[in-house]
Amino acid sequence: MSPEQILEGLGHQLYLDIKPIGSYVPYVRSGNLVFISGQGPSIQGQYTSYLGKVGDTISMEEAKRAAEQTAVNLISILKTAVTDLDRVRRIVSVHGYVNSTPEFTQQPEVINGASDLLVKVFGERGKHARCAMSVSSLPLNICMEVELIAEVE
Repeated sequence: MSPEQILEGLGHQLYLDIKPIGSYVPYVRSGNLVFISGQGPSIQGQYTSYLGKVGDTISMEEAKRAAEQTAVNLISILKTAVTDLDRVRRIVSVHGYVNSTPEFTQQPEVINGASDLLVKVFGERGKHARCAMSVSSLPLNICMEVELIAEVE
């Protein structure tokens, strides 16, 4: 099955019209690497869900769903960058930022929502290096943000 078919089977749809919220581009391709700017859990380009701090107004389960939605957005941008997701050789690296309360320490579990989806969609090619860290706030009060580097053909 193609990555798109796998996503559809998991109940996700790609949204290919994601726009930056600042003065930057969604991705940069340099040689065989695609660097995707930090994305949040927008749905169809709208940030109306998953707003707040994990450990306060956002539960662990909501945060993991937000991370999964964010991975869908990253994959959407990756498809825009390479046209065909079968051209993805490997997800190289993921950096996740969790807008959380000072006492919250489960950032890796939150970002697993994104990492696990990448592995489901790309199989072995989806396994990646990663960091997951806490931040005191994020743009638009989103609960988490993820950036990604992929190697492509």
